[in-house]
Amino acid sequence: MNATPFTLRFTVRSYELDTNHHLAGTVYLQYAEHSRFACGQAAGLSPERLLADGFGPINLETTLRHHAELRADDAVDVSCAFVWGPGKTHRVEHVLRKPDGTLVAEVTSVSGLLDMRTRRLVADPAQELRARAADPALLGLA
Repeated sequence: MNATPFTLRFTVRSYELDTNHHLAGTVYLQYAEHSRFACGQAAGLSPERLLADGFGPINLETTLRHHAELRADDAVDVSCAFVWGPGKTHRVEHVLRKPDGTLVAEVTSVSGLLDMRTRRLVADPAQELRARAADPALLGLA
């Protein structure tokens, strides 16, 4: 796995706030999803490439843990790390931190790779993604 996980910086926009003027819960999930998508793109896995090969990444479960609040104009760094094990699923872990290092939130997903022809999870998603990625290390598959 990479020593430094793939990370994107976001700036909280006013329209992303809830009625308490905190970043809305759904936006934490959007930031995590965007960072996962960008990590895949950086690794050379475009959605078009995967779909052309008959595969689609899917999210089966997501857990969001809040630690500190974000408000308008706050910056937040969102990391993306893939955690592989045996079987059809893997975890994607996102850590959200302010630039000063303050832990803001953690988003963890259980994901899989869907074979679009059979509508079933692929038995070894790491193998399929490693074979297609230009930079598999970004996916924890070096």
